[in-house]
Amino acid sequence: MRTQTSNAAVSAASAVGPGVVGALALTLIHESMKRVVPDAPRMDVLGERAIARTMRAFGKRPPREDKLYRAALAGDLITNSAFYALVGRGPGAWLRGIFLGTLAGVGAVVLPPILGLGRWPAESTRSKKFLTCGFYIAGGLTAAATSRAISGARARHL
Repeated sequence: MRTQTSNAAVSAASAVGPGVVGALALTLIHESMKRVVPDAPRMDVLGERAIARTMRAFGKRPPREDKLYRAALAGDLITNSAFYALVGRGPGAWLRGIFLGTLAGVGAVVLPPILGLGRWPAESTRSKKFLTCGFYIAGGLTAAATSRAISGARARHL
């Protein structure tokens, strides 16, 4: 029985680990680009809007800018980790990484106005929207690469 529990824990970790690495890669890309490229996509702003809107809906006052930013960053890491964990293990991880990254990128471009988080700025370009999708695809591919590396390491140690 102990072996089944150990195997389940290892399986969960081997799915969650790539998700965390994919989310970290996405966040690193976003944070780096916004410091280097003046008109880079700003997903952190959408996270801040989502937190502020939710808090106001519950009659709470959103935190100041720096705390709101940190909360948005933490929320992004948690939700993106869970999302990229869906890349999973085994055959097809690369395709799942591309698919999930594309799905997240398109969602990041299309959903904010629908969810009441504001519209893309009028000066937003098609290239900015493609960049956003590319960032999320990079996160999905990073999760897939991590998944494959873990699978390969496990196979070598068995």
